[in-house]
Order: sequence, then structure tokens, then C-alpha cells
Amino acid sequence: MKRSELEHILRACRGTTEESEFIVVGSQAILGRFPDAPRVLRHSMEADVYPKFKPELSPLLTGNLGELSLFHQTHGYWVDGVSPTTATLPAGWESRLVKVCNENTGGAIGWCLDPHDLAFSKLAARREKDLAFVAALVRHKMIRPSVVAALIANVADLPLRARLAEAWEIRRRRAASGDATPGGNG
Repeated sequence: MKRSELEHILRACRGTTEESEFIVVGSQAILGRFPDAPRVLRHSMEADVYPKFKPELSPLLTGNLGELSLFHQTHGYWVDGVSPTTATLPAGWESRLVKVCNENTGGAIGWCLDPHDLAFSKLAARREKDLAFVAALVRHKMIRPSVVAALIANVADLPLRARLAEAWEIRRRRAASGDATPGGNG
């Protein structure tokens, strides 16, 4: 997905819900801070989005703009209307959101996760493609490992902190070996 496609998605989300602000939590949130992110980080053709003030409208996004919809068939990318609990995020993530709003968003505002918060959420999900995504973020110097390590260290939930630390170590080994090839959606 390209930044212009994410901007189109935001415009379509506004048209579908009549809401104007949306949170982008999946892989394509990288396009907020890095509009020209490396292709390896833009592989997914799906944007995980929910309306900021009315997340209960997310099913409208999936129904009208989701996979196999006319929107998807026409444009080749789609929206997965998610909820605020879809991604596991660190404390304070809301204050680090990256704003996407320009003439291409048609008045819609997309609030994309900061790359460090995105890495945290990918480590929490811990799927193979998510660990590879984080390794690619590090390899392309799009996140600072010390910032992610600090986010993990500040997690109060000890089992979650241990799980994140283990995933971070897997990512470290993967980055050292040069294996950073995320695939699939999300």
C-alpha cells in the first residue's frame, strides 16, 4: 500500500461513517511517519482502522470497504474495521499518534501509531510476520531499539512484559541474521 492509498481509505472511511477522525493501528500506520516506507513494510493491502470517537461504527467500514467488497475489487486494497482493543499498545500511545490529513483525505484525519508503538503492538501479537516487520523497522532504522526496550520495561503486567521481552529477543536475533521479510496482511 502507498501513502496515497491510505489517504484514499481515510476519505472513504469518512464517506462511509460520516466521522472525520480515525485511528490506524495495523502495519499501514507506518505510512503516517514514513510516507515512503520501504516496500517490505508496505506489503499488506489492508488498513486496520476504527473511528476515533465512534469505534462501534467499525463494522460499517468492514462491510462497505472490507475484503471482497466493491471497494476492494475496484482499488485492490481494503479496510478491516477493528476495535480499540485490537492492538496491545503501551501506556501513552495516544499522545504519540501521527496525524495524516491533507487535500487527499477529503477532510478526514487519520491518526497513525507512532512507529515505536506499532513495533510494540507487533511484538505483542507475536506472529511470524509481525516479528519480521519489527526486524525490518530496526534494519531500516525507522525505530530506535532503546525506545522500544523502554516501552517494554515500563509495562506493569509482568506476564505481558515477559512475553514482549521474549519477542524482542527473537526480533534481535532475526535482525542480526538479516531475516526481515514480513508477509501477509495486517
